Amino acid sequence: MATLQSCSVCLRESALQLPRHHLTDNYRSRTAKWKCPRAAVIPNFHLPMRSFEVKNRTSVDDIKSLRLITAIKTPYLPDGRFDLEAYDALVNMQIENGAEGVIVGGTTGEGQLMSWDEHIMLIGHTINCYGGSIKVIGNTGSNSTREAIHATEQGFAVGMHAALHINPYYGKTSLEGLVSHLDSVMSMGPTIVYNVPSRTGQDIPPRVIHRLAQSSNFAGIKECVGNDRVDQYTDKGIVVWSGNDDECHDSRWNHGATGVISVTSNLVPGLMRELMFGGKNPSLNAKIMPLVEWLFQEPNPIGLNTALGQLGVVRPVFRLPYVPLPLAKRVEFVNLVKQIGRENFVGEKDVKVLDDDDFVLVSRY
Repeated sequence: MATLQSCSVCLRESALQLPRHHLTDNYRSRTAKWKCPRAAVIPNFHLPMRSFEVKNRTSVDDIKSLRLITAIKTPYLPDGRFDLEAYDALVNMQIENGAEGVIVGGTTGEGQLMSWDEHIMLIGHTINCYGGSIKVIGNTGSNSTREAIHATEQGFAVGMHAALHINPYYGKTSLEGLVSHLDSVMSMGPTIVYNVPSRTGQDIPPRVIHRLAQSSNFAGIKECVGNDRVDQYTDKGIVVWSGNDDECHDSRWNHGATGVISVTSNLVPGLMRELMFGGKNPSLNAKIMPLVEWLFQEPNPIGLNTALGQLGVVRPVFRLPYVPLPLAKRVEFVNLVKQIGRENFVGEKDVKVLDDDDFVLVSRY
């Protein structure tokens, strides 16, 4: 009982020591005008992980001069892991047929289905094996600025020559937010901005590109909106790569585009090089066009994955949610190869109509 009494005395004494607010203080706190606090922004607080060593180092002007860049396919083993042997063969075919650069882990390369560990490993592998023969552009873009910064730091740390960056998709931002997002990654090295509203749900308008073009690391834009937009940039001296294989001939020769970032060149790199280097060639463009239309009848890379499997260049393994084109479309591809000429396609095996059971669909890898 004595202990309890002593405790109650202590509580009363501590309560007496608490500060008391007067009525006027409470009134002022309720009636004072609320003010928005200033954001705690520390300029240049984030310093990129950068190196000034020169191995594989490429200038922005080197990137600006590229005319044929292949968005390279990523092949898989039956368990869904990367098939690096097939990947190396694909890259070598691009080099032998005159492609000047590859996009690693882009939409075509299914970067969206990779972990960041896989992504950076493939960029590092490509630069380590082929960095002296072809320009390696890593897709390190993300709709998260934090992830884009981290992946771009790692990509340049393993030696990539340039980065490809998309605007934030799904969780779209304002135009000011878009500029801030891209500014955050552009300080690290040569950068290509990728505008594809059909996938992101948000266009990057010219006024944003004109602001970004003031950066010394801005190499140019991969533009998918069309040739009217290409004109708006080339008239201002901004480098543009067509992102649409069906428009790239006219983009290059009629609208001033530097070249193309191509899906079709995975299959016919020699023909695509001729299209970008050989001057106006409407007949060659018309020859390739049925193949381009076939490739994009379903969202990329479904057609490309199916085609490379039928050519025997990669195993017919799909990471879900991608699945092969149906049998009738696979028959169409075989006929297209015969019309264009098997010698113009990558690989040496005869093209085949694969059965449904020949394909492996992998959901966990």
